[in-house]
Amino acid sequence: MNYLIGDLQGCCDALERLLQTLDFSPSRDRIHCLGDLVNRGPASLRTLRRLQGMGDAAQCLLGNHDLHLLATAHGVRKPGKSDTVRDILEAPDREALLDWLRHQRMAAEAQGWLLVHAGVVPQWDRAQTLALAAEVESLLRGPELAGFLHEMYGNEPDRWQDGLQGTARLRFIVNVLTRIRFCSAEGQLEFKTKDGAGEAPQGFMPWFEVPGRRSAGQPIAFGHWSTLGLQQRHDLLALDTGCVWGGSLSAAALDAQGRVSDIIQVRCAQAQQPG
Repeated sequence: MNYLIGDLQGCCDALERLLQTLDFSPSRDRIHCLGDLVNRGPASLRTLRRLQGMGDAAQCLLGNHDLHLLATAHGVRKPGKSDTVRDILEAPDREALLDWLRHQRMAAEAQGWLLVHAGVVPQWDRAQTLALAAEVESLLRGPELAGFLHEMYGNEPDRWQDGLQGTARLRFIVNVLTRIRFCSAEGQLEFKTKDGAGEAPQGFMPWFEVPGRRSAGQPIAFGHWSTLGLQQRHDLLALDTGCVWGGSLSAAALDAQGRVSDIIQVRCAQAQQPG
């Protein structure tokens, strides 16, 4: 059985209870974690060790918090007051964990579902999303990682052009795959608003509601947007249900045909105050 799981953010106790609820067997089952594996929750180190120890039974995406950890480890960012990654940075197996993290995916597929942490812009279809994600994955795994992390942050460019090159191209790909919530019909990104779908700023809409987007009809599962809550359609799954904020950790079970056969949730202790 394949299970798609929303943002963990270092909530390892909730992950363990979810695996028990699923009667998870690494020889039979596989979990696909949709990014933000660490940070803000109480057990980021234990979460990474648990996922790493599961081998191929755990397939993970990178979210913005996971990239933040890599940037912090390389001296690009300093830990913020609400960060909970210091235990990873001070761990004796730090380098092995960071190396495992940088070899995870930016986008993936599972039984017909396109898996991303945050979303896609209207100009991208499934194949292009995976191809662009692979460009970033190659960089993260290579010798140019530290240099790119120094250039990764920023909101520009704010819209896709096929001719984008270099750092601008890679930054835009990262911003879409790990940060997008709202965009315009033309694909312009908007990063200030973190409220629910009904609070779209003028001229913008949730990325998955853009008319004529090239990924329409392609089933997509994502996390990242806790204020959106659980959203389930035949072609869309939003699975960040605010575990770290005292909500739930959610998993979607896929049957043999790739259809969602069940949504399983476990309640989470609040680790951080929203906002």
